[in-house]
Amino acid sequence: MEQQPVNVMEYEAIARTRMEASAYDYYAGAAGDERTLAENRRGFDRLLLRPRVLVDVSRVDTATTLLGESLALPILLAPTAFNRLAHPDGECAVVRAAGRAGTLLVASTIASCSVEEIAAAATGPLWFQLYVYKDRELTKALVARAEAAGCRALVLTVDTPRLGRRERDVRNGFVLPPHAAIRNFADVGRATEAGWTSGSSFFDYVFRLFDASLGWEAIDWLQSITRLPVLLKGILTPEDARLAADAGVAGIVVSNHGARQLDGVAATIDALPAIVGAVDGRLPVLLDGGIRRGTDVLKALALGARAVLIGRPYLWALAADGEAGVSRALALLRDELELAMALAGRPTIASIDASLVERGPFWL
Repeated sequence: MEQQPVNVMEYEAIARTRMEASAYDYYAGAAGDERTLAENRRGFDRLLLRPRVLVDVSRVDTATTLLGESLALPILLAPTAFNRLAHPDGECAVVRAAGRAGTLLVASTIASCSVEEIAAAATGPLWFQLYVYKDRELTKALVARAEAAGCRALVLTVDTPRLGRRERDVRNGFVLPPHAAIRNFADVGRATEAGWTSGSSFFDYVFRLFDASLGWEAIDWLQSITRLPVLLKGILTPEDARLAADAGVAGIVVSNHGARQLDGVAATIDALPAIVGAVDGRLPVLLDGGIRRGTDVLKALALGARAVLIGRPYLWALAADGEAGVSRALALLRDELELAMALAGRPTIASIDASLVERGPFWL
């Protein structure tokens, strides 16, 4: 009998054997020299935990609330494109696993299952990630569809006016295979405008269709066409965090897009404290990038994140074992977080604060 992975990182090696090489590189790769990709992990290594002892941890509770959602754990599933590159069930398998674990998926605009298909498969709350297209009517229609499908929040990605140069994809000449097409535009009737044309790259798609002129006024426009709370994903500076709070958004995600946009930016865990300080409790701050262990989640919460999002870990698990793999990956992270909370003397999410972490005496 094949041994199950004992941590989420072990899924990657399995996934690599089961995916097309170019599809694996599309998930694994990052911009430029991939320095920020490495920094997203090293940032957590630079933080040491300061456990407290003689605390009653006979019961440890990982539950939290976020924008009115009751979650069993503060770990969300980030929006990732083209999940059918990993498994035929794609995002539908992922959303079922998320609901079973008591958390939620943020479904991508460029998913390989439509928002309606994902919502029909959902067993828990669902959010929708949005890109703003040059065709605002197309964007408006997407928002209306997300609302009609029952999505409970919109997560606007703001760090992609153009696509970062991902050299693995350039070397591979990566193009999207037909089975992983962008399903949200399958019935639009304007395939050459809204869909993925045969033989085109993702770089071409983004350059042609995403609105690179997007400014802060677009936040007002988006809020005017939806009843849903709007979060901004891709904030890396205190200056932009304050502008987001001033714009009245419901939350922000500290993110460098999995290091896939601008190489050389800060690790998200390093950027987090200044951003939390800048918003000063005006809105919840979430974080993605580099989460691989329950202790990573604990460190992010200690520095002020209300929750974290994972991306590559669930993609590798999906490729390795479909829905069951994603469920097990979430269970592994939940169990690691619960154990870390107990050993750190922090039995509830509310008991986690900045005194739990310190910078190490060395830099890795």
